[in-house]
Formats: sequence, C-alpha cells, structure tokens
Amino acid sequence: MSTRLLKKHLQYKIPQIRLALIREPDTEPIPIQTPEDVEHFLEPLKHYSEEYFVSLHLDARHRVIGYHVVSHGTLSSSLVHPREVFKAALLANSHSIIVAHNHPTGACSPSDEDITTTQQLISAGAMLGVSILDHIIVTINGAYSLREQMQHLWKN
Repeated sequence: MSTRLLKKHLQYKIPQIRLALIREPDTEPIPIQTPEDVEHFLEPLKHYSEEYFVSLHLDARHRVIGYHVVSHGTLSSSLVHPREVFKAALLANSHSIIVAHNHPTGACSPSDEDITTTQQLISAGAMLGVSILDHIIVTINGAYSLREQMQHLWKN
C-alpha cells in the first residue's frame, strides 16, 4: 500500500475537535491567600437579584487566572452540576478553583443544597485533579467561607 493510501486509510471517519485557549489581554494574575482576598473579585455578585454560581480559576501559585459563570438561576436557586463547573476549569488548565454563589436574600448561612453541592464538587475535583479550595457564599452583608466554617467537608 502506498504512503498516500495508507495515510487516507488511517484517517478518522469523524470530525476532529480542536481546542484553543484564548486569553483576554494581559493582566497580572493576583494571588489568593485568604477568603477575604476573594471577596473583592466577587463584588458584582453582591448586587444581583438572582442567584449566580461562578468559579475562579487558579494556577499552581493560587493566582486568579480567570473566572467562569457556571449558572444563573432564580431568586432562590441556581442549577449546578460538576460537569459544568469542571469543564471550564479543565479547559483553562486550572490547578484549583474557588466556587462561589450569591444569596440575594441576604442570608449568609449555607443551605443543605449548598453543602451537598460542595461535597459533590470536592469529590469530583479530587477525581479530576482540580481541587476545590473553597466555596464562598456572598451577600450584600458580607461573605461566608464554607472552608473556614465547615472544614470537615474537606477531610476525606
């Protein structure tokens, strides 16, 4: 068989998918060391009238390299699935992520759904090699770090 025929024979019969990482114009990544450092990145969440769930993408030095709006919900809920959270994290080559969402009602304490979602994301992240550093709930009155207040969720 000639080289040309062999090359054609070995081609896949389906369209090839190619991924490209396109970054916005250069800005210096800002390191995150405490939940308070995260709060200024999440300022817009404090003012939304519906729930938003976002992820901050970090490099190996815990510097923010980007963010992703995972979902936009209603006044009291937002649909979150690990697939949607980690899709953007993997494409961005994130070392770890911090997830956050707002409570438009002003209540800082996490709901049972917030805790369950956090547990699912921690497990999925461990499997994928992209750790969840924290889950922060933001309100007009401040922020609540699940990592600080519920450390047991991160112990396996």
